Amino acid sequence: MSLLITGSIALDSVKTPVEEHHDLLGGSASYASIAASFFTPVNLVGIVGTDFPRPYMDLFQRHGVNLAGLQIADGKTFRWSGEYEWDLNQRKTLSVCLNVFEKFQPNLPEYYRGAPYVFLANISPQLQLHVLAQVKQPKFIIADTMDLWINIAKEPLLELLQKIDCLILNESEARELTKQTSLIKAGKALLKLGPKYVCIKKGEHGCLLFAHDLFFSAPAYPLEDIHDPTGAGDCFAGAFAGYLAKTGAITHDTLRKAVIYGSVLASYNVEAFSLGRLQTLTQEDIASRYEAFKQLSRFEVS
Repeated sequence: MSLLITGSIALDSVKTPVEEHHDLLGGSASYASIAASFFTPVNLVGIVGTDFPRPYMDLFQRHGVNLAGLQIADGKTFRWSGEYEWDLNQRKTLSVCLNVFEKFQPNLPEYYRGAPYVFLANISPQLQLHVLAQVKQPKFIIADTMDLWINIAKEPLLELLQKIDCLILNESEARELTKQTSLIKAGKALLKLGPKYVCIKKGEHGCLLFAHDLFFSAPAYPLEDIHDPTGAGDCFAGAFAGYLAKTGAITHDTLRKAVIYGSVLASYNVEAFSLGRLQTLTQEDIASRYEAFKQLSRFEVS
């Protein structure tokens, strides 16, 4: 089944202690769409400027991402720059230039509106609600968020949580939104805000999946070399949504598998800057690492 994805599309400049790259393809929708495309057809909703590089358009198209919902506006594409410390969990934003993204008001093509699966990647909750209002009877809605929206747009975020099926956020955001230090308590508190499922990302420590009748803890894949953590969470969420759209069923089993497939795509993504690693990724690679995940926590019950 098709998956509707909306979010930001950006040109990123990323610096780590050993490398620095400029004008990379970035943004929550970019990472999520490419990751999801390994599982299901993707209908992308976003905006770029007239300076958006043609090779990045070609990348979307090679992955079968439908660009009918992509606006090309006069002006410059949203730009972000950031720098990572030796601890790659620590990142500081150096600059943000919204450019054409500042006035983005998505208008969905008519045939996008019947999408059964929707992923609202990390953008303002007002924009997420604007997109959601145009979708007709979706089967399953997933949304991501971040600390910025928790701090400056909490009311529309809480409204959004009443309308979605699954919330994805990281551990610091879960604590910030619920004011709970325990992630277990935070997960339970988030369920009370509306979503049926909550997925709390813990970076290199895996993630937790909550429902009223489900708790699942998954590890992260142990990597020796990490080049660029940017977009890992978006790849996780995109693959998570893509796998659920592929199966067409929401069960405890498919949700657990979706978490693992999300972790697989995120683990590959950090092996290169931007979406470089996903451009060479194969279905065989995905299957191999999925099997490796199964062995990570396997033990015999005597």
